[in-house]
Amino acid sequence: MTFSSLSGIRVVEMSHMIMGPSCGMILAQMGAEVIKVEPPEGDRTRELTGMGVGFYPLFNRGKRSLQLDLKSETGQKALHALLATADVFIENFRDASLERMGIAPEALRARYPSLITVSHKGFLNGPYKDRTAMDEVVQMMTGLAYMTGPTGRPLRVGSSANDIMGGLFGALGIVAALMDRQKSGAGRQIRVGLFENCLLLVAQHMLQYELEGTIAPPMPERDFSWPVYDIFETRDGTQIFVGAVTAGHWTALCRILGQEALLEDPGLQTAMDRINARKRTLPLFAEAIRALDAGAFSAALEAAGLPHSPIARPADMYADPHVNRPGGLISSAMPDGRRFRAPGLPLDIDGEPLAAAAEVRAAGADSLAILREIGCEEALVATPAPVAAQGNRP
Repeated sequence: MTFSSLSGIRVVEMSHMIMGPSCGMILAQMGAEVIKVEPPEGDRTRELTGMGVGFYPLFNRGKRSLQLDLKSETGQKALHALLATADVFIENFRDASLERMGIAPEALRARYPSLITVSHKGFLNGPYKDRTAMDEVVQMMTGLAYMTGPTGRPLRVGSSANDIMGGLFGALGIVAALMDRQKSGAGRQIRVGLFENCLLLVAQHMLQYELEGTIAPPMPERDFSWPVYDIFETRDGTQIFVGAVTAGHWTALCRILGQEALLEDPGLQTAMDRINARKRTLPLFAEAIRALDAGAFSAALEAAGLPHSPIARPADMYADPHVNRPGGLISSAMPDGRRFRAPGLPLDIDGEPLAAAAEVRAAGADSLAILREIGCEEALVATPAPVAAQGNRP
């Protein structure tokens, strides 16, 4: 299903890495035309390898690519000609850099009153406004890393969660601003803070202190609110997470594991009884699970409706039957002709997943077409001959 609620909306994106590009990618998946403005040498994120190899293709699917030399007069002229046709401008540069280029949000708002500007920054306005921030930095600052690792071993979460969520909030702000503009005709200046985004992620732990005066321990050492909420190992060496959070779950798990005697135990008749007895009951469950194969155990848990999962790796998702449902993975072409599969947006509309075409364009692949549209062909940046298999414009 191609959902085009933002069809006709032109987004000019001048950003790199993850937070800004993820915002543009979300808008492109919702039907907007997103034009990625890249420097003459192309976005440096394109060249990353290892854990960074997916950054550019994943978060820049479905965008047109325009290369401009913004240090030149013709490049500046072309950018402003493009912004004059745009609804939204996305950026994630330092405030001082934007001011030097004459495209600070305040200047753009004065020049283009209906333009919505979205700035993805480390911090919102305040004492930290000009600090340098990265995903890992704000996880350390806010306590997310403290909550993730055991005491003395703070750990960042295992993805660029803050950057991606920051891009999502940018997209949410844009949709709200577009709705407001329908009534007022005026654009808005939106600023998204990576630090504040991470702050929202730890807010539940902040409130434990605010309301009860208790400092939450790291998640690996937390006080449990459920009788069973743990990782076990099966006979074939598979790690599996199992949760038993209701009385029905408890009963079902005891029966699956042949521990019916626990159901009659007078010391295990209430939820709090079972939580307080974890040191006694968990070893019994662990021993019983070690005698079972993962497949049979998972099938029994599934039949009983108990929350459970083997401990998977991201690479394992390509073999997962639910991930491979229709529309679960979007196939995209790289500029060199290689293809990759990646998740779309995590929502269905009218019962159908979003599965918009999402090709990855070569740097500057759309420069000539876009510059012709806005009458600025003289700003064309000389680029190497394109790779043979580039695909069509998305």
